[in-house]
Amino acid sequence: MGQVDGFMKFNREMPKTRHPNERINDYKEIYPSLDHGHVNKQSARCMDCGVPFCHSGCPLGNNIPDFNEAVYKGNWEEAIQILSSTNNFPEFTGRICPAPCEASCVLSINNKPVTIEYIEKSITETAFERGYIKPQPPKARTGKRVAVVGSGPAGLAAAAQLNKAGHWVTVFERSDRIGGLLRYGIPDFKLEKKVLDRRLKLMEQEGIIFRPNSHVGANVSAQFLRDEFDAVVVCGGASAPRDLSIPGRNLSGVYFAMDFLSQQNKRVAGDRIFSGDISAAGKNVLVIGGGDTGSDCVGTSNRQGAKSVTQIELLAKPPLTRNTETNPWPQWPMILNTSSSHEEGVERKWAMLTKAFVGDHLNRLTGLKVVDIEWGLLENGKAGFKEIENSERIIPCDLALLAIGFIGAERGGLVEELKLKLDERGNIQTHNYMTSKKGVFAAGDIRKGQSLVVWAISEGREAAKAVDIWLMGDSQLESKDESLLSVAQH
Repeated sequence: MGQVDGFMKFNREMPKTRHPNERINDYKEIYPSLDHGHVNKQSARCMDCGVPFCHSGCPLGNNIPDFNEAVYKGNWEEAIQILSSTNNFPEFTGRICPAPCEASCVLSINNKPVTIEYIEKSITETAFERGYIKPQPPKARTGKRVAVVGSGPAGLAAAAQLNKAGHWVTVFERSDRIGGLLRYGIPDFKLEKKVLDRRLKLMEQEGIIFRPNSHVGANVSAQFLRDEFDAVVVCGGASAPRDLSIPGRNLSGVYFAMDFLSQQNKRVAGDRIFSGDISAAGKNVLVIGGGDTGSDCVGTSNRQGAKSVTQIELLAKPPLTRNTETNPWPQWPMILNTSSSHEEGVERKWAMLTKAFVGDHLNRLTGLKVVDIEWGLLENGKAGFKEIENSERIIPCDLALLAIGFIGAERGGLVEELKLKLDERGNIQTHNYMTSKKGVFAAGDIRKGQSLVVWAISEGREAAKAVDIWLMGDSQLESKDESLLSVAQH
């Protein structure tokens, strides 16, 4: 334990961000440089609980009290060693994770949790600055070759772990750059791509081969991978977006959120958009969906110079504080979340049902017809909502962005070519991460369904161990689930 009474002496404090009026003029991250003194005080708040619930709250099982103590004592090299033992990419999770570990921090019972996410980022950035993070190629090779399809967080984690085990790993990515969701789904103001490129360079130096512009199931045959590699790990993500099938959906000005976000990331990278340009500049923007993707659309729209930005949500407005009877600690707190993008300017509306997109004679979007709803018990005794009479109206908008989630794996391409079985939710069906085809594994959102980046990294690590056991009969890779040993007999 660091400082015995640290949680009583120090309050939770996040570092100051750049002012919203400044940061909406660029796509750089919102936090200034690190302050080691600040991080030291925040790590001192960790109580080193007898039962550290933060362990179970973190999908990776990070050893949080241990690295907090190392930070408090100024042992940054020890801190990165502890953190890296369970997390391949703490520089990513330290920036874009919603921090379920903080929600389950014991301090959250009657206080504010330790700033675990920011401490994690600080450990990693300090380690890079001081040269503690270096390429670590395996000392010996097994001679086995593994293909990883998809270079998002699950694919990269699987590749890193399999390479660590000594296998030759090649990552296939259909986009022109490596990174998947990290490259084209997360705005630069949350994750600057130089952070991603820094890690990819390390992975290349460790022996991993990256092949962009390689769409397995299109310009690369899935059967080719099965013939040329000893195992295949499919990490393509849950990339089929959920649509909104209401009148006027075909109007010009209605787009999926990810099309909008990925296009802006390409602009920031210096790419030219030759066709299908989507821009919020000078427009009244309506973001449909209240989650993180919707929040990213708000921040991006403001940076593009939107005239106004409105975000609507089907669910009722969450409370400001946790209801301890229906939503007790250490459950995820169902409370109102205000992101940095919201701070930059947006009108937020809840309990609103979309009825139809409205357009002009040129087939251009001009508004969205909505109606207010009330949630509660219906006449049949089940929970649901009913429309509020005389509340129907049209919200003017020139650009509508659908940020309402994803419905699972894309059905064509690799999935169709290999005839992989899907579960009832449309995700690839697996047993201990192996699909219905022997030697073909799956991990991440394409197996689990839409989830968090930290879960994707965990999935990639667990799948890598399953592959290693299948190839070698045993594995020295770290795992949260030792029951994976049974995959050797699958």
